Amino acid sequence: MKPILISPTELAGHLGQPQWRVLDASVELPSPRFDQDYRVASGREGWRQAHIPGALHADLLHDLALPEAPFSFAWPGPQALANGLARLGIAASSHLVIYDRGDGFWAARLWWMLRSVGIHAQVLDGGLSAWRDAGLPLEQDESTPVPVAPQRLEQGPGFWIERQGVQAVLAGERPGLLICALSAALFHGTTASRYARRGHLPGSLNVPARTVFDAQGRYLPRRQLQQELGSDLLQAPGPLVLYCGGGISAAALALALTRVGRDDVLLYDGSLQEWAADSDLPMTTGATPA
Repeated sequence: MKPILISPTELAGHLGQPQWRVLDASVELPSPRFDQDYRVASGREGWRQAHIPGALHADLLHDLALPEAPFSFAWPGPQALANGLARLGIAASSHLVIYDRGDGFWAARLWWMLRSVGIHAQVLDGGLSAWRDAGLPLEQDESTPVPVAPQRLEQGPGFWIERQGVQAVLAGERPGLLICALSAALFHGTTASRYARRGHLPGSLNVPARTVFDAQGRYLPRRQLQQELGSDLLQAPGPLVLYCGGGISAAALALALTRVGRDDVLLYDGSLQEWAADSDLPMTTGATPA
């Protein structure tokens, strides 16, 4: 199996090969200006303006999500995901490479979705910024995919956890270590949050997803990543239950943990967008007690 990450120069060498498909998974989600300032839009327009040659836009907000869910970007399930991939012309034989125009979180989200149904994909390390920095070409042509028959996909065990499962972890009825992948300021509740309440789930550890990247937006080398995450976390009893605001930053942390050998990772799909909206569910601010 190929590595999770691929470099811009390696990807450039495969562009145009029949089975290689490149997907831009970007979504526009600006930082909140004040509490509950939630603004989200498709990344399609940015894709139109500039993308890797031949890349298609994978719409995580609509086409590859569950539109009737009470939170954005909801995991659509295997069949809806298969249908969305088929509309993009993605066949079982396709070799997928995913990138985004931001911090790599959206690419990680789609990677996690695909991994949960047994599809191996690679993530462009450093995203579109790394591609630009390498002096590689961009295009503006709006490619039209040729649909194919949907694959038959099945969700593997693990990968996702719903609100009821997280409540069971909090109640001590189910094993799990809660980890918040948001920034320290959002975790502590000292800055504006786009969600209904500030803070985090009680008892959570804070491992900001940005700590797994270097200054250029590339994932840290594996050995450095192990040092950054720390032996206490990497050797902690699992499963590791990751959440953030909408299951996006947490996906980047899930990718990093997968690279260093943790395969008992669950992603809380609704994250704070769902949890904070229910005033009956507990949240707290400040640091987690040692």
